[in-house]
Amino acid sequence: MKASATLRIALRALRRNKLRTGLTMLGIVIGVGAVVAMVGIGNGAKSQVEAQIASLGENVILIFSGSTTSSGIRTGWGSAGTLKIEDMDAIRREVPGVAAISAEVRAANQVAAGNQNWMTQVLGESPDYFTIRQWPLKDGAIFTEQDVRSSNKTAVIGQTTARQLFGDESPLGKIIRIKQVPFVITGVLSPKGLSVMGSDQDDVVILPYTSAMKRVMGLTMLRGISVQTESAKDLPHIQQQIISLLRERHHITRGKDDDFTVRSQEEIAATATETSRILTILLGAVAGVSLLVGGIGIMNIMLVSVTERTREIGIRMAVGAHGRDILIQFLIESITLSSIGGILGILLGIGSSQMLSTFAAWPTVISPGAIAIAFGFSAGVGIFFGFYPARKAAALDPIEALRYE
Repeated sequence: MKASATLRIALRALRRNKLRTGLTMLGIVIGVGAVVAMVGIGNGAKSQVEAQIASLGENVILIFSGSTTSSGIRTGWGSAGTLKIEDMDAIRREVPGVAAISAEVRAANQVAAGNQNWMTQVLGESPDYFTIRQWPLKDGAIFTEQDVRSSNKTAVIGQTTARQLFGDESPLGKIIRIKQVPFVITGVLSPKGLSVMGSDQDDVVILPYTSAMKRVMGLTMLRGISVQTESAKDLPHIQQQIISLLRERHHITRGKDDDFTVRSQEEIAATATETSRILTILLGAVAGVSLLVGGIGIMNIMLVSVTERTREIGIRMAVGAHGRDILIQFLIESITLSSIGGILGILLGIGSSQMLSTFAAWPTVISPGAIAIAFGFSAGVGIFFGFYPARKAAALDPIEALRYE
């Protein structure tokens, strides 16, 4: 029998029971829609994390000072002053391939301007910090190396801090006070948004690190050092050189633990995106269960259909149809159910994702790969769960089928 004739017979059989066909298809529609939507949510979370990691800059290595231990309590990296300004100078001088470097100290402080005040994060940085973080200014200019050498009282502030202290007025040239020390605002940063940890990156005041250490925080040691390499391929090599140099400078002998930690941007990104990747897999697996249930529904209905149409199958075989024709007919019915359900499910998943983005402000990313996998899986479900009923129909004895009531 011609394939076109077999296809027409299969489609006619599906149209004969529209309600049952629709309800059977509904399981696949919900399953595929859930897979597409859940994977889109997971990918959206992953892309958001990747964008936040990228906001750290390109080809960045972060160096943190050591931790302290008191009464058995370890306070974490950065709590102990083990990095010196001389360490930063040595890295700049002795490690080839370093494009930019910045010292860092930080503390939360109350900042006042006029009759307004605001608790914000105060950072002490080098001028290279803005290059490393790829953080342009909206207005004004950054402080200079001369400001660092002279510990000048200049500051660059973020959008949130500017809004809280000055409202809609321009803060350029105005004075803020940190621990009663006046600083002149020379620049306002462009908005950066939330960090990987969910904190507001625009809620910040950035000072020359020497000014922050001497005039505000009373520190003699650094909390950390940020290094930018000239190319991504140099990251592992330069990271190892930095570790070796700091161990030598800190007189750390073989077998002893470092009093600092060094992390590349690639390591930070891998750690941060691993959670999102697991979330995507978990959401996809949960949604895949509903697709599996839809496939079982197809098998159930096809088995019922074989039983109901036993006499029809016997008549077809009696007039010359082969077992192969019967097998193909029922497979086509099963694949048609799952394929149409897959297309409708994809549309449902995309629509649901867009609604989540619009009304719940939840980031979603629908990738063509996820759509292709969902559709291919739905078609595979039709073949897998439709094969047994089709094979059962093809194996019927024509004489017994004609006698069936």
